[in-house]
Amino acid sequence: MKGKDWTVICRVDDIPVLGARRVARARGIDVAVFRNGEDQVFALLDRCPHKGGPLSQGIVFGTSVACPLHNWTIGLDDGKAKAPDAGCAQRFACRVQDGQVMLDPVELATLGLDAG
Repeated sequence: MKGKDWTVICRVDDIPVLGARRVARARGIDVAVFRNGEDQVFALLDRCPHKGGPLSQGIVFGTSVACPLHNWTIGLDDGKAKAPDAGCAQRFACRVQDGQVMLDPVELATLGLDAG
């Protein structure tokens, strides 16, 4: 991760266990930052690839989230819908250092802007 500037979003403790926190962007759909039961942190575009449901309102289990609209299971580590469903939510690079959650500012400014 050397040479990258990272944007501090929040502290790990600011994200509910088995839940998410939304990160607003200047342009585009919000990014959802998730925390699972092992305190692993993941970031995806806050939009299910199926019908656009807000993944941040879904239920986190293991390294997946269930979309609140139609219960599609989306992998937090890769953004991919689990079979038999197909599709992918945009994933964002995420890092935790000294309890702080950080995202790549270039990705925040450029990825997933055409979704919607």
